[in-house]
Amino acid sequence: MAVKLRLKRMGSKKSPFYRIVAADSRSPRDGRIIESLGYYNPTKNPAEVKIDAELAMKWLNNGAQPSDTVRNLLSKDGIMKRFHEEKNAK
Repeated sequence: MAVKLRLKRMGSKKSPFYRIVAADSRSPRDGRIIESLGYYNPTKNPAEVKIDAELAMKWLNNGAQPSDTVRNLLSKDGIMKRFHEEKNAK
């Protein structure tokens, strides 16, 4: 089972709100998830992002692959840098 860190779309039409989730790569975008890591609200100015860093690190260390958008959000929060530093320190 390949786990992906990706966005799950919530909110109403023309008013998107996303949850950052860990999900099986074969499940649909808004389908069954394993765990919720945080949220991303692009309608606010500036965009509002809240990610549980410890959960994200746990999933990255267990081999979960982030989508491109989630990778960018994690990079902005400094989580990807921390992950690479821990990985290279081993």
